[in-house]
Amino acid sequence: MATFFMIFLCWVDAVWDFEFTETEPLDAAIVIKNGSKEFKTLYSLLLPYMTDTEYENKRPSVWTVFGDNGVSVKSLVAVLSYFILGGKSKTASVQQRISALQASSLYLLLLGIPGSVVNKMFHQILFDTCLNTVSNCWPQSLVKKRKKDTLKSSQADGKRSKPHRKDNDEMEVDEDEEQEEEVHLSPQDLLKIREGVVLLVKSLLRLLLKFPLKDEPQSADNCVQVLLDSASIYRDIDDMRTMPELAYYGLWLLCSSNHGDEKVSLRRVFHRVLYVILMMSKGESGKPSLMMATQAVLAARDQAIGFVSHVVDELKEPALPFLRILLQHISFRMVDKTDYRTHGAQAVAKLLAKMPCGDYASFIKWLFDYSRQAKVAYRMFALDVSMALLEQPEREANENLDAELVSFLSHRFLVHNMVFGRRSDASPTVRGHALTCLAQCLDLPSMNATRSIKELFPTSESLSHTYIYICMYVHMHKEPCRSLASIVNFSHSQALSSLLFSIFFSYLCAWGYPSIQAHPENSLVQKAWLRGVVPAVVDAESSVQEKALECLEQTILSQVKSHGSYSYRDAQQTLTWDLLGLLCDNCQDLGRYFSRAFTVWSKQNKFTAAFINNLISHTEAEHATGAWLLLSKVASSCPRLDYGKILDAWDDLNVTVTTSCHILCVIGDIGEHLNEDTKSRIDIITWLKSFDMPLEVISASVETLSNQKLNYALQTFLNQHCGELVSLCEAYLSSVILNENGAQNLNEDLVVKHLYTLGVASLHCPSKVGKRIVLLVQSVLTSSVEQQSEGSEELAGSQPLSQFKASSMPSSVRAHAVITLGKLCLQHEELTRKYLPAFARELELCSELAVRSNVVVVMCDLCVRYTNMVDRYVPNVSACLRDKEPLIRKQTLTMLTNLLQEEYVKWKGSLFFRFIAVLVDSDPTIASLCEYCLVHLLLKKNPVMFSQHFIECIFHFNSYEKHKTYNNFPQTASEKAKFSLKGAQNKERRFTIYRFLLVHFTDAQRFNITIKISQNILACFVDGELPLDGDGAAVLAETFGILSLKEIKLSALSGAAGAGGDEPQEDEQMAMAKAVMQVAQKKVVSQVQKKVFIESMIPIIINLKSMLEQKRSPVLKDLMGYLQLTMQDYRSEVKEFFAADEQLAVELEYNLKMYEKEKEQEMEAQMAHCSLGGDAASGGTPVSTRPSNGGRSCQLTQRLVQSDRYSS
Repeated sequence: MATFFMIFLCWVDAVWDFEFTETEPLDAAIVIKNGSKEFKTLYSLLLPYMTDTEYENKRPSVWTVFGDNGVSVKSLVAVLSYFILGGKSKTASVQQRISALQASSLYLLLLGIPGSVVNKMFHQILFDTCLNTVSNCWPQSLVKKRKKDTLKSSQADGKRSKPHRKDNDEMEVDEDEEQEEEVHLSPQDLLKIREGVVLLVKSLLRLLLKFPLKDEPQSADNCVQVLLDSASIYRDIDDMRTMPELAYYGLWLLCSSNHGDEKVSLRRVFHRVLYVILMMSKGESGKPSLMMATQAVLAARDQAIGFVSHVVDELKEPALPFLRILLQHISFRMVDKTDYRTHGAQAVAKLLAKMPCGDYASFIKWLFDYSRQAKVAYRMFALDVSMALLEQPEREANENLDAELVSFLSHRFLVHNMVFGRRSDASPTVRGHALTCLAQCLDLPSMNATRSIKELFPTSESLSHTYIYICMYVHMHKEPCRSLASIVNFSHSQALSSLLFSIFFSYLCAWGYPSIQAHPENSLVQKAWLRGVVPAVVDAESSVQEKALECLEQTILSQVKSHGSYSYRDAQQTLTWDLLGLLCDNCQDLGRYFSRAFTVWSKQNKFTAAFINNLISHTEAEHATGAWLLLSKVASSCPRLDYGKILDAWDDLNVTVTTSCHILCVIGDIGEHLNEDTKSRIDIITWLKSFDMPLEVISASVETLSNQKLNYALQTFLNQHCGELVSLCEAYLSSVILNENGAQNLNEDLVVKHLYTLGVASLHCPSKVGKRIVLLVQSVLTSSVEQQSEGSEELAGSQPLSQFKASSMPSSVRAHAVITLGKLCLQHEELTRKYLPAFARELELCSELAVRSNVVVVMCDLCVRYTNMVDRYVPNVSACLRDKEPLIRKQTLTMLTNLLQEEYVKWKGSLFFRFIAVLVDSDPTIASLCEYCLVHLLLKKNPVMFSQHFIECIFHFNSYEKHKTYNNFPQTASEKAKFSLKGAQNKERRFTIYRFLLVHFTDAQRFNITIKISQNILACFVDGELPLDGDGAAVLAETFGILSLKEIKLSALSGAAGAGGDEPQEDEQMAMAKAVMQVAQKKVVSQVQKKVFIESMIPIIINLKSMLEQKRSPVLKDLMGYLQLTMQDYRSEVKEFFAADEQLAVELEYNLKMYEKEKEQEMEAQMAHCSLGGDAASGGTPVSTRPSNGGRSCQLTQRLVQSDRYSS
């Protein structure tokens, strides 16, 4: 042994001088030939000195043995370092790697022998190098195999993926790695290296039992990392049975007080375990990288979770704070990728199970706050954690738990607050995920979770609110071709379709078909499904169309079986016929979208003979309504039908109105395949002449007649038969209207059917409509029995219809007469020109709801046909936005939106201000619909319309008409009264409109509107263009109130930009770069805004202040309030501006201090009133110096002043 360690002392000194970072080569003559064998022999000889204390007592210490044989400890350490550093290179041979592992194990063994400290064996650099030998010697290609392809983020489904970015440092590292390729290792080589790693880990464990590291925190931290690396070296699950046990045993030893403070040790270990749970690899660069979610990586994650659970079980209370910190770090560091979020949520749920009830409830409370963070990824992960927790048994509160934390233990809180609470999230991604999770809750084994879902829909009355909410999503599908893609990403629409499908099937599976009878709310869910899925078949995005068609085919088309094989116990078939029943009843408006689906399926040859036969088998059964609906859609594509069944149904037409229409549609489609005898059997004309059919059937019958497949010379046929119907209607109406006693014995239903038939038939034979027919319809409206001369016809048409002799006709008759007259006008332009003034006046004077409603419909239809002619009457239609009936207000809003979208109507005159005033409608549903139309349909088409009309809104809603430019369009006195929002009583409604407009401004629009307000309003008062009278003071005070709103501040300055937005997640470097850019942008924008403010606003405000002081105007208080707010942001610039006039600066400062003092006094007085008399302030003397508008106005002013103080 002495010969073995004969080393030159100069070489040893050089190694120690370099602190074991590098070594000179050993003389070839003294390099060990059988290194592995010699190391093993030496290790086995020294091992008893470390592990067997009695062995050391029986023999001299190893250090004595070394001294007696002339072996220098310093030289021994130097030689070991030579072999340790030899395995550091990636090009090291197998023998060098094995020798490095064995030398490292021998060094750790020597450190564990008593007396190593005295003999100065420990050196931190060499110790850390020994620990790193594991990662140096094991092939890196097997340790850190990173993902090459970008993983698909759940938030970026359907979007173009971003190219992978690499910074310069990463590129340099990659280049070095390419230049220094690893040596190829055979399986036998890997087996030998693995044995060396096992020996090293065991040596480290023995060392940790003997050698405390409390004074070496850096070395302890390296031990943690080495042990975790060792636990994840092997990719074969079978090879991970022993090594992870050794590694985690070592981590457990590092948690003891022998290696430092227990809290510090726990924090250190949990911090390293964090990345294993996150499935990340943290390299030397310090930046963690995501690992492929392979089976081995998942197994390592599970073992890490098990280790943390073991630590918590053993240490109890001391470990709980660090467990909470670990869970919070998992939540904040979780990447926004679906698979990783799911695994992370499961990890959080498993670890939360180790917490006692108090800590568990406290963490759930924190998680609820976390779920409302601005980042979309956080809110998505909170939903996943909630779902993972719902899979666990519900906890029961103990006696020691605080009352405020009890609610956080229940599954009900998770369902109602964490999942259902995200249904109205600002992000479509989160909304869709929340609704998907809600559907999944019904499939959970937890009865409490299912019960919590049912609590959301306890009765049909309460479910109607939920149904309305779902319809908010359905609203997106109302105009799918134009607006859906701009409202929501197509992947989110796709998720919505699947979601509603899943929701209903979850209900069906959870409750079963018999419960549908007892739970009427299920029909509401069916309606929501139909209204969410069916319109999507015409979506702008093809993938959404495909998903919708897939859902419909799976739910309806593929479930049509023969009547003989039908059973009400078959939930899927029952669902199909229930949905078809709704399409025939409550959801008939979806017919055009449903027809589109059949057009696509027809091209795909989806309608087989078996499918048609199955449908026909249901035409005489309980589901005949749905069967005829489907037959009406497929008949045009499948001419080979069982005509006998269809003709039998025609002969025995004792069915519902809807089914009759579908049968007529089928007959029209198969008409060209029928012979003449059969066509004569289908005598629709005779049926129409009876006038005993419902109105819907009359329309369907005439449509069937006009179908080219049924007849010969089409127009001649229509002129003959429809003209005959027109003549019959003319004769009947003449007998009723021109007969003095006709109105007394009026059959209302028969008159309506004749009017309706006249309107429908006249569309197909315009040439058969004469002046007499027009006058008869007009007479129904006016009931004038006087014969009009030829010369008086123009007069009759130009006068308001309601100004003729008082009508004795019922309201329903007059309403249908309006529709018929509208159809006549559609075919004759001269009639439109003649009756438009009468329609307009009818809107204003008529008191009958049905008549006014139909006049709105007629005028909007005429606007499409005769745009220029109707344009001048748009103000008459828009005046109905303030109709006393909610139905007409809603109808007018919807129809005007359609006309504005198609650009048949322009934003001219008062239209914008009347439209925007609906935002404060007394009916919340109408106000909500208006907001939807403005933001999602109209603003996207015209992004500048809000900013273009903002200043004029101030004058218009205050009814101020003294400005030379604004609010000068013509309006009648009644229209002004309808839309007036003037006065203190309407102040809150006006500011609701202002805030809504400003919220949807861009920063550029906010910047420009501030300047325009200064130039077009404030400057006009300074220059005397606008008088400072009572109305002027109200406008000026309102202007300062608007300038003080937080919504008018630039989002780049207020920090509101991007809050809660649906931005894609970025890596840390991109986020940092974006933050730097935002700071720079904020600085530049701030400098520009401040410069403009100083140059334009300050002089005007100072002049206004002087003017208001001279006139002792109460508006001075509003000015000072605005000035106080702006001085907070521009104090230094204002002082610089007043540097040339110090006296003015002092006066301004003094005025602001007095204003603040006055506000404090008002607050004290308000508090005194409240404490002494409750509501006494509302009836006492106003505290404010502003002229009183009553107690309520005074209190409102005081509250606003108080809120301004807190905001400042």
